[in-house]
Amino acid sequence: MKNALQLRLSQHLTLTPQLQQSIRLLQLSTLELNQELERFLQDNPLLEREDDGEAEPAVELLPASALSPGEISTGSSSDSDTDVRGDDRATDQVGDQVEVLDFDGLADSNWSSDESSFGSRDSEDDGDYSQQVAGSPTLREHLLAQLSLTPLPARDRTLIEVLIEALDEDGYLGQGLAEIADLLPEDAAIEPEELEIALKHLQHFDPLGVGARSLSECLGLQLQALPATTPGRDEAMTVVRDHLDALAARDFARLRRTLKCDEDRLRTMQELVSRLNPRPGAPYAPAETRYVIPDVVVKKTKGMWVSSLNPDAMPRLRINRMYAEILRRNRDASHSQLASQLQEAKWLIKNVQQRFDTIQRVSQAIVDRQRQFFEHGAVAMRPLVLREIAEVLDLHESTVSRVTTQKFMMTPRGIFELKYFFGSHVSTESGGACSATAIRALIRQLVSSEDRRKPLSDSQIADILGQQGIVVARRTIAKYRESLQILPVNLRKSI
Repeated sequence: MKNALQLRLSQHLTLTPQLQQSIRLLQLSTLELNQELERFLQDNPLLEREDDGEAEPAVELLPASALSPGEISTGSSSDSDTDVRGDDRATDQVGDQVEVLDFDGLADSNWSSDESSFGSRDSEDDGDYSQQVAGSPTLREHLLAQLSLTPLPARDRTLIEVLIEALDEDGYLGQGLAEIADLLPEDAAIEPEELEIALKHLQHFDPLGVGARSLSECLGLQLQALPATTPGRDEAMTVVRDHLDALAARDFARLRRTLKCDEDRLRTMQELVSRLNPRPGAPYAPAETRYVIPDVVVKKTKGMWVSSLNPDAMPRLRINRMYAEILRRNRDASHSQLASQLQEAKWLIKNVQQRFDTIQRVSQAIVDRQRQFFEHGAVAMRPLVLREIAEVLDLHESTVSRVTTQKFMMTPRGIFELKYFFGSHVSTESGGACSATAIRALIRQLVSSEDRRKPLSDSQIADILGQQGIVVARRTIAKYRESLQILPVNLRKSI
């Protein structure tokens, strides 16, 4: 076969490293973004985070739409987003109202001063002071403290300590006494009767119900601690000991026949059992509180709902002045590594800026279309899909999907993920559409106002919604009810 040279002309999409970084930063959550920035700060000496207490002024390179509510309606250039449909000009333009950054030349004075920062705060702002929360004792520490005050022989105290170590986080003894005895040294000569006595001592400790081996025993220990004159105590002891499954299934007819009592005493018994704690050790379990930092804040200004970026979620980055000054004075090949790192720092600051600009544009578009939600609540949520926001902002659906994933909006009605405002629709008899979120809110309202003695079934809820012009199948009602963690009709029934 003869070798030959051919010239072909073709088009293809090339993602530059800068555009790839912009897309990656856009899909990160606030926590992941801070972790990514910390990695860049460690690897790149020309990039630094601006401190809160610095007195030197800094020019904020925020998106213009985040500066004041009056500027939001002006919008920005559609080339400022990270839409993968366009070319790499998306990484070279920010908008008419934002300072244009010149990437040509390394001697740019703007990057060698404090004015090359992003998301800086005023120097007069008070510093953040971490709050130290007093540690609460664990269940083990709480029980050992009581044991230290109990006058018991040393051998019994040792056995109680062994049982305390065998408790789970809920305060239950998951292992049998015989199994615990087998784990102890043979020379200790521990008899099962001694462990039974030690367990009885443990079960008298606070919280009530600790050391139980089953739910029935846990509730029974709490009932035994109540005065004998407590109304419904005897019936509750019988139900907890032998008929706990019937109470869980709300089979009140069976319980009435078994206890041979009227509805009033049965209701008193049920209320008494419902006040007991099935997990006595849960309040002492270590719980890690996780906080959500909203990316966008929505407020009503002059009768209009306006979204603005949350300054606490925006990193404050800038170029190190010392290294930038060295590069400005020395342009020889010995500083090529610093020159490359300066270029990377410029890209990162600009991409972070574009990330927040795109988040603000998308969130404002969501607010404009879900204004009734902010006025009237979830029942007024309208159907919304990603394509609708993408067409309005001239973005790609994948870009809108990245923006709305793990990004949160703080509103007067609470903090919501941006994905919350999107949902499928159900057709109405009038030819319109109703959001699935609104239907869930209606289901919650109907269930909360129903008669507990005769709760609404899924078919009845579907009929009520049908009377309002919302045609929903019973299977759909059941699916929405389960997503709201609402029990079935038989488990919601009360006496």
